Amino acid sequence: MPRNLLQDIVKVKHSGASGVRDAQVSKRETKREDKRSGYTLWFVAIISIIFFIFSISYLFLKVVVTVNPKTQDVVLNENLTASKGASAGALSFDLIVISGEENKMLETTLKKDVSEKAKGVVLIYNTFSSKTQRLDIDTRLEGSNGKIYKTVNTVVVPGMKGNTPGSIEVGIYAAEAGEEYNSGPLDFTIFGFKGTPKYSKFYARSKGEITGGFKGKASIISDTEKLATINDLKTTLKEKLFKKAVDQIPSGFILFKDAVYLDIDDKNIDLTSSKDSMLPIVLEGTLYGLLFDEQKLSKKIAENSINQYDGSDLYMTNIRDLTFSLISPANKDNISFADVNQISFNLSGATKIVWKLDESKLIADLFGKSKKDFKQILLQYPNIDSANLSISPFWRRSLPDKIKDIKVIVNYPK
Repeated sequence: MPRNLLQDIVKVKHSGASGVRDAQVSKRETKREDKRSGYTLWFVAIISIIFFIFSISYLFLKVVVTVNPKTQDVVLNENLTASKGASAGALSFDLIVISGEENKMLETTLKKDVSEKAKGVVLIYNTFSSKTQRLDIDTRLEGSNGKIYKTVNTVVVPGMKGNTPGSIEVGIYAAEAGEEYNSGPLDFTIFGFKGTPKYSKFYARSKGEITGGFKGKASIISDTEKLATINDLKTTLKEKLFKKAVDQIPSGFILFKDAVYLDIDDKNIDLTSSKDSMLPIVLEGTLYGLLFDEQKLSKKIAENSINQYDGSDLYMTNIRDLTFSLISPANKDNISFADVNQISFNLSGATKIVWKLDESKLIADLFGKSKKDFKQILLQYPNIDSANLSISPFWRRSLPDKIKDIKVIVNYPK
């Protein structure tokens, strides 16, 4: 019995030790499983974060392409020809026409006896027949004020066309000097037709006032002062009209500062005399400007300056600063540019030719392409000198397929 009791005590001890060991093993296994679960959770979290970042990167994907266009420096000395209203492929020019006046009050100190005849312009009408009628120079016209005036030139009055009278314009001057010949608009008869059927069928009417008649002491200016005054007024008027013209030029056209010509109405310049010490001077003129299509002109210059030019779109950085010289018509001071249909001219000076880039086409070519294809795509654009591709986020290897996600910046020289 005692032995058995001892054995039982030993068994109990062994059994207790075994339970402790089992508990310890179970606890260690639980810790290991908790650790493995923790690792799993961290792994899932990291994968989720990476997935989230990549998902967000698609939403914020941006591509910026910075382009330096092809350029070429040239020094021009080109003779060119242009026609008014030329065909689409030829170089053409248009006219811009602006009229204006400039005035000045000039103080005079010289006095002399002056005898001046009033002057004006009339329209002579023919209601007599369909035949023309010649009127010699100095044909006398009797005004409704009872004064006699004479024609400045020989004219041929056209005949009637149906019930419409023939008419012609001619300058007149008073038969005698004096202020009494100055007048507002008048009606006239032809003095030489008095007593004939033509007298009531030919008549004239003045265009505006008849002015300038004077007789007596008047203030005058010297020829030197007269010339200097007119030149100053011409310069001022030309600058004023040029500024007006520039403000009215349509987009895409160019007006060179040396391609404008001022036509002065000399008939209205009278610096001879004045009744008081202040002489009013009025200079009237019309500015004719030669307008060119900037794109057509740039391409024409490129054709003459660049070997194997392929007709690509381009521009010139300082084209308006080039020197323009008219070659023909040569007598530009004695012609009416309203009647000129063809011109020859020279353009000279240093400029930079810059090729333009079709940005929409480049963006379309980049859609969905791999980053490694970028350089190959650029080879299709000979008008690009260099370009840089920037993709955000940096790990993206392909380009987006939406226009809004691709931005092209072209560094055009100014």
